[in-house]
Amino acid sequence: MSLQTPPDSAEPQNAAPKTRKLVGLVLVLFSAIALMATAFVPMPYVIEQPGPTFNTLGGEMGEYVIEIEDTASYPTTGHLELLTVGIVGSRDSAPTLLQVLLAWIDPQKSVLPIDQVFPIGQSSDEAEAESSAMMEISQQDAIAVALTKLGYQVPLHLYISKVSKAMPASGKLVAGDFIIGMDDQVIDTYEQLVAYLDKSDGKKPIAVTVLRDGVKKTFDITPTKNKAAKLVMGVEVSYKYDFPVKVKLQLADVGGPSGGMMFALGVYDKLTPGELTGGAFIAGTGTISPTGKVGAIGGISYKMLGAKAAGAKYFLAPADNCSDVIGNIPAGLEVFKVDNFDQALATVEKIGSKQSLSGLARCTK
Repeated sequence: MSLQTPPDSAEPQNAAPKTRKLVGLVLVLFSAIALMATAFVPMPYVIEQPGPTFNTLGGEMGEYVIEIEDTASYPTTGHLELLTVGIVGSRDSAPTLLQVLLAWIDPQKSVLPIDQVFPIGQSSDEAEAESSAMMEISQQDAIAVALTKLGYQVPLHLYISKVSKAMPASGKLVAGDFIIGMDDQVIDTYEQLVAYLDKSDGKKPIAVTVLRDGVKKTFDITPTKNKAAKLVMGVEVSYKYDFPVKVKLQLADVGGPSGGMMFALGVYDKLTPGELTGGAFIAGTGTISPTGKVGAIGGISYKMLGAKAAGAKYFLAPADNCSDVIGNIPAGLEVFKVDNFDQALATVEKIGSKQSLSGLARCTK
């Protein structure tokens, strides 16, 4: 008897399926790795969402958001809540594809092109500096509006805090100059300055009049376009108010001008006897001009969500934001529209005194 070698056909029948299965698993593994790697690729977007909120009447560890010195101030309760919008991402640290996809499906977040939030040519440091400057000006305006309402005289001066090299104003204007006018128009505020520059054609010189060491001086300056395509002279400006009362506002890591109205209400409440809010939780947002005009802000739908999450029952919204308010009010939050500081103050007083709110202005179609 002899032993015979089995033919090739006698090889195990499941060898090929096992090989195909192994190849398939390898492909799935590589696909998963590639997908995971792609999920962490930075994207040219930012994510907008509700940000932290702050009670202008409160504080932490013995430090209050609003502190009054050298004059009588009064204890108060309740909330005059200042709201923020959180931005995830910047030109230096863009959100990942995974973060963007998760934000797209979250009804309390939105995804915006990064150029819409951070203009081309503007660095993160420049954006932060601009935001901080706007916050500082807004706070000064808020203090001025509150003190003026209380009967104080508050003179206002617009001055140059910095002159950039190799720009139109360089060699002419200097830090410390107080701006008086441009051509034949009196310039009292930052908004007036920007508006006048925006109207310029960038070709004809503007006669800029300043007060330097008590002497009027006029310089012809032709504005130029910056990287964001805005006409500029190459100066940074700030306000100097002659405040008769020393008011200190402190709120770390918050920028922009949108807290102006709530700061003004908080300062007014601290300087008047009694509780303006009557203990109620009132939130709101809006810029404030030196004349008390309440201006529109961005991201109001997220600020209403943030207010509701913080516990607010009432919300003050700029009249110019009504189109964004309608259809986006969270359940259980009453929203009132305000056009100026006097109207905002009257609304808070009505809420605080528990009067009928039926006659207060609201956003309607």
